[in-house]
Amino acid sequence: MKKSLYILIALLLSAVMYGCSSSGAVENDADNNKENKPTITLAETNWTSTLVPTEIVKNILENMGYKVEGQQAELGAVYTGLSTGDVDIFMDSWAPQQNQYMNEYSDTIERISASYEDARAGMVVPKYMEDINDVGDLKGKEDMVNNEILAISESDPAMEDLQDIIDAYNLDVEMINSSEGAMLAAAKAKIEKKEPVLLYGWEPHSMFQLLDLKILTNNKVPEIYGDTSVHVVVNKGLKEKAPKAYKFLSNWSISIDDMEDMITKIDNGQNPEDVAQTWVENHQDKIDKMKGD
Repeated sequence: MKKSLYILIALLLSAVMYGCSSSGAVENDADNNKENKPTITLAETNWTSTLVPTEIVKNILENMGYKVEGQQAELGAVYTGLSTGDVDIFMDSWAPQQNQYMNEYSDTIERISASYEDARAGMVVPKYMEDINDVGDLKGKEDMVNNEILAISESDPAMEDLQDIIDAYNLDVEMINSSEGAMLAAAKAKIEKKEPVLLYGWEPHSMFQLLDLKILTNNKVPEIYGDTSVHVVVNKGLKEKAPKAYKFLSNWSISIDDMEDMITKIDNGQNPEDVAQTWVENHQDKIDKMKGD
C-alpha cells in the first residue's frame, strides 16, 4: 500500500513539474504562442512595386499568426519609422538609389534579403520613337518632347540620379515632378495621340505592358541606375521581436515576371488582396522553404 502511495505521489509531482516547465517555455517564447505574438508593422509607399510584395508578406505573416498593420508614408518617413522602430519592415528598398537612407540609419536598420536583383530604371520612351534608343539620341532633339521629362516626386532619391543623367548629357530638358499616377496619366494622354514623350520608368512595372514602353540605354554614364536590386529592409529589433518572421524574410525572394504580372492585374482593376492570395496559394512550397518548414 505504501509503495503504491509513493508511486502516486511521484507521478503527481512529475506532472506538476512538467506543467510548470511547459508553461515557462511558452511564456519565454511569445513568437511560438499565437495569442502572444507581437504586432508587426509594414511600411507602404504609393508605388505599385511596393504594394505587391507588401500584400503577399502581410498574407503570409497573418497565416503565421501575427497581427499585421500597414503604415503609409513618403519614402523619407518610411526610413525614419524604420530607424525608430515605429515600422518593422519595408519590402521595396532599391539599391543603390536608396543607399543614402541605409547609410544614415545603419545603426538601427538592415537589409536582410534581395527580393530580386535584375531591376532596371532610367529614361523611358514609347517604342514608336524608333530613332531614340540611347539617352544620347535625345541630344539636340529635346524639343520633340517639349524639353521636359515626366517624373515622380522630387523627394525620391532616384530623381537625383535622373538629374545626374540629364547633366551628364547636357540635355535641355526640365524635370516635371508629380506622383507616379499623375506621371503615367500624362504619359498615357500623349501616347494615345502617338506623340513623343519622355518619362522616368522602372521595372518591374505594368507601364511596359500597358503603354508599350522601352528603357533607353545609358552608354555615357552606365553606373547610374546600373546593377539595380531591390531588398527587404527591417528594423534590427525585429530579429528578437519576431524571430520566425525575421527568418522568413531573410529568405524572401520573388521574380520580376511574377511582380509585373501581379502589378498589371491590379492596374487592370483586380483586388490587391485577391491577387496576393492567389500567388500565395500557387507558391506554398516556396513559402514553406522560406519559412524553414
